[in-house]
Amino acid sequence: MTAETRINPLQTTPDPVGSVDPVWSRMRREAEELEKTEPFMALMAHSVILHHPSLEAALSYRLAQKLSSPEMSPLLVREMSDMAYAEYPVMGEAGRADIRAVFERDPACHRMIQPLLYFKGFLALQGYRLAHQLWITGRSDMALFLQMRCSEVFGVDIHPGARIGKGIMIDHAHSIVIGETAVVGDDVSMLHSVTLGGTGNPKATGTRRSARACSSAREPRCSAISVSGIAARSRLARWCFRTCRPARRWRGSLRGSSAMPGATVRRCRWTTAWAWVRNGCPRISSPTAERG
Repeated sequence: MTAETRINPLQTTPDPVGSVDPVWSRMRREAEELEKTEPFMALMAHSVILHHPSLEAALSYRLAQKLSSPEMSPLLVREMSDMAYAEYPVMGEAGRADIRAVFERDPACHRMIQPLLYFKGFLALQGYRLAHQLWITGRSDMALFLQMRCSEVFGVDIHPGARIGKGIMIDHAHSIVIGETAVVGDDVSMLHSVTLGGTGNPKATGTRRSARACSSAREPRCSAISVSGIAARSRLARWCFRTCRPARRWRGSLRGSSAMPGATVRRCRWTTAWAWVRNGCPRISSPTAERG
């Protein structure tokens, strides 16, 4: 065999999945460009992206790297993740939607490979999605272990019982707490220091209030709106906003440093804020907020 015909062991074969998956196909092209422009990152580009046949396999490998511990080897986490992605295709669909959300809404994200490689908010969200599937199938202990690891590694504490939609962008992802009964809809953007609490202690009340009784239980819900610095706790029933620049519309949702454009709201009632969202987020003429 001549030198011209020798096979490069790092050379990857064409990906049949990438040809019909635009997100994964673009991520592979960007990883190949990274390999050429930054040789020191070539090993990482191959191990995280180019070595895998699909985005689900890459996510499984990345989660196994990050969420493993001395008590739980990367091999066990990888096997568990592979089974979950194979059994629940919705996890892969949500991961693709999350990558597109970060790429399109975060001005600091210039390539689709960046969330998978560098952004802890995206990785913590994918860890939650794995824990959530374990939670709803009755494997609560394993789900709580993954919640603990996400909190330790990423500083993001999301209860596996919470319900979170697709197309989520968590920017910076520092001091994020989402309780068990919180509901987050599709196309929601969050910045740092966001708390979405629960509806009470089940030991004191006997059971948690129904997720459908949002108005009476004051359960925190978010839908198609940016959340920045919100402390939405069921006991306090208040949301705190602070506007630093005008918000901008993006496909039916709001993006900016605050969810309430044109006003500085120090303290407002949860019901007032939720009614403002349901009415289409009209501009508020007066900066004075109703005190609870």
